[in-house]
Amino acid sequence: MLQRIQTIFLLLVVICMSVTFFFPLWTLLAEDGSKIYELFNLKLNSYSPEDGSLNELYFPYSFVASLAAASITIAIIEITKFNNRLLQMKLGALNAMLMAATMGLSVYFATDLITSEVSNGGKYGLGLFLPAAAMICNIIANRFIRKDERLVRSVDRIR
Repeated sequence: MLQRIQTIFLLLVVICMSVTFFFPLWTLLAEDGSKIYELFNLKLNSYSPEDGSLNELYFPYSFVASLAAASITIAIIEITKFNNRLLQMKLGALNAMLMAATMGLSVYFATDLITSEVSNGGKYGLGLFLPAAAMICNIIANRFIRKDERLVRSVDRIR
């Protein structure tokens, strides 16, 4: 039901988590300009402008992408289960845990690269902060779902 306010917030969760795939979590231009590092949800790119080589490393970084994809899937399922508010609240709690894990792994990988790869640190990208915005939208959606459930229970009591 798209007219419910929690559906709008859940759609914002889907949008924020989907956009994280396209923005880097962390970027760095080496001090001597020899390498450019970009950490995305799915991979770490290291680009050398001198010889034009691009190295992509997928293994540990793809866990962040799989958690983000699971969060998107659960948010979509949560939107479709508008008749069962208790299940929606449970899915919202699960989604919050997945988004927290996504943020935690993203920060872990970015700080690991800061300490191991370079000395000047680089800068965090938009992709690192979008799961936090999605988590806030998820919390607001859960509040509205809880509010609807309380309203339905109070109306049942009156009958």
